[in-house]
Amino acid sequence: MESVLLGAALLVTLVALVIVILWRPGVPGKAAAEMARAQSEADGIRSRAKQEAREAREQAEAQADRIAASARADAEEEARALREDLRTAREDLERRETRLAEREQRLDGEMRRLQEWADRLAETKRSLEARKKELAEVEDERRKVLERAAGLTAEQAKGELVAAIENQAKREAIPITREIENAARAEGDKRARKIVTLAIQRVASEQTAESVVSVLHLPSDEMKGRIIGREGRNIRAFETTTGVNLIIDDTPEAVLLSCFDPVRREVGRLTLEKLVLDGRIHPQRIEEVYDRSRSDVEQRCVRAGEDALVEVGIADMHPELIALLGRLRYRTSYGQNVLKHLIESAHIAGIMASELRLPVEVAKRCTLLHDIGKALTHEVEGSHALIGAEIARRYGEDEDVVHAIEAHHNEVEVRTVEAVLTQAADAVSGSRPGARRESLEAYVKRLERLEQIAREKHEGVEKVFAMQAGREIRVMVKPDSVDDIQAQVIARDIAKQVEDELTYPGQIRVTVVRESRAIEFAR
Repeated sequence: MESVLLGAALLVTLVALVIVILWRPGVPGKAAAEMARAQSEADGIRSRAKQEAREAREQAEAQADRIAASARADAEEEARALREDLRTAREDLERRETRLAEREQRLDGEMRRLQEWADRLAETKRSLEARKKELAEVEDERRKVLERAAGLTAEQAKGELVAAIENQAKREAIPITREIENAARAEGDKRARKIVTLAIQRVASEQTAESVVSVLHLPSDEMKGRIIGREGRNIRAFETTTGVNLIIDDTPEAVLLSCFDPVRREVGRLTLEKLVLDGRIHPQRIEEVYDRSRSDVEQRCVRAGEDALVEVGIADMHPELIALLGRLRYRTSYGQNVLKHLIESAHIAGIMASELRLPVEVAKRCTLLHDIGKALTHEVEGSHALIGAEIARRYGEDEDVVHAIEAHHNEVEVRTVEAVLTQAADAVSGSRPGARRESLEAYVKRLERLEQIAREKHEGVEKVFAMQAGREIRVMVKPDSVDDIQAQVIARDIAKQVEDELTYPGQIRVTVVRESRAIEFAR
């Protein structure tokens, strides 16, 4: 501070001298006087500056002493607080160390006790293992003695014991099971008979037995020559164009059309009918009439599908599904028209759903579409139930309807009531008398399989007869090998195996006959 004041005083003095010299250059005396006066003022300023610097230094020293004293006091107070905290922390640490030492002593005691327990357990384990080894040796020796005495190994004895227990359990369970089944069957049959009877009584559907052959009547036998054409060109053109075999034999005024595709056979029949009515038969004309006939059959299919919806009472359906439904008009299953079977099944399912207070329209829709896959069975590989479910799903049908379609032959596990109603309506429509017929080969194979199931895996069976067109299996058993309860077990096992392996309409009765005879001769 003092150096700053001195520098300011010197600067002021120099400035004053320069001003005096430059301002009055022609007056030296006055300049000297001014210089002297400026010098005196500068000396005064210098003395005042020294005085002020001395006072400022004294004030600064006093203030620094006060600050130092205050800082010293604060530091001493803080040091006392730190010493007190340190003393408290040291005492707390000492107490903790004391507690840790006590805990370590207790833990050492526990460890010693645990080690003693572990030693005793190890000794016990060694003794138990030795005892177990001795018992195993004794058991092995006992088993060998028993096997030598019985003449059987342990596995064989176990198998015989399990078989005996299983047979005994079946024998004891048969009376109870039959009593429960009879009560449940009586009640279920009563209710089911009521529902199914009401459904059948309220449905009357005509049935037609169709085959793979269609007959077309001609106005005269002369028309056969025109159909054949020169060197057979007309009949070759007809078969090539339509894909239908034309059979011309000695039958008067009639020809046969044979084809395994019923829709194609109907197109061929309609084409030939139009050609006979027109009278002009040649290859070009056959192609023209075939195109028109195919269009007419497609329209008939759509109309048949729409009529089926109206008859069943379903309001809306995808146009492609309607067309596929109409194509089933020309298809048969075991001689039963598929479209009529679907309509009849839909009516039966609707009546049963109404009796059970279930949605009638959903039940009718499931049953009406359950065989829709048969319209494409020859075009797509796979079961008609799975094919029909995929078609229904593709055209936006509800998932309950799709499930009922795919599960109506148990290819998918049944999960809904609608699927059960679909199965029941399908079975009622297909199994009633006169609804279906099966081929001789399939009939014979079914009878042979029924007899084979009854013979195999059943001890004591003597003779088996499939009776009443496969509706009953009569099993003759040896009375000395099979008692009455075992006969019930055999009948139940046969019925269960038939249910699991065969597909058949209606039900099959299993009768086990156990006959005892006493014969003597009087001589």
